[in-house]
Amino acid sequence: MSGQEPAVKHERRIDYVEFASRDPSASRRFFEQVFGWRFEDYGPDYTAFDDGGLQGGFFRGEPATSGSGAPLVVLYAARLASLQAAVLAQGGTLSKAEFTFPGGRRFQFLEPGGNELAVWSERDAD
Repeated sequence: MSGQEPAVKHERRIDYVEFASRDPSASRRFFEQVFGWRFEDYGPDYTAFDDGGLQGGFFRGEPATSGSGAPLVVLYAARLASLQAAVLAQGGTLSKAEFTFPGGRRFQFLEPGGNELAVWSERDAD
């Protein structure tokens, strides 16, 4: 049965996510610096990532944002303020300033390749 376990683990779960990026190299640098993701390049127009829990990639293309109906990927950080500072220091821009919601706080940002993501934390973190 052990030969079937990896397939069962991935069965009907998100297994890989791809993002369009105006500049896959810039997206790679940003996520390496801010989030510590690991990357492997497959030519100038594609770079694959592993964030330690999910794998995916950035391909050269025009990204969409949540305002145009694109899904919004939400990451977690125990220390929201320090992560927001790192996002800004590495060339990210805020698309939605920090706000509270039942159970937490979050902000949304655009990374240098044009993708919009969000980061959330518990309300009393930081």
